[in-house]
Amino acid sequence: MSELRYTANTQLEQLHSRYTGTGHADTTKYEWLTHQHRDTLASIIGHPPLLGYVSIADGECQARERFELIEKMVQPCGKPPGKTDE
Repeated sequence: MSELRYTANTQLEQLHSRYTGTGHADTTKYEWLTHQHRDTLASIIGHPPLLGYVSIADGECQARERFELIEKMVQPCGKPPGKTDE
């Protein structure tokens, strides 16, 4: 049973090191939301049909919409909250 637990923990550590958006015990809500928003924006930019749909909905050309989405990826959820000492 302990071997199974060791294997599961090892796999979880490898998952966290490979994919930063998966989070960990100390991930804040802001960090998690930022990862989710960036992943969504990157998916829209990376799939031309989705980019075309968003650009038509906003009434912009695809190049302009791509530029705005890339700019939004810098701080997708606004400024980070202040640090609290706990």
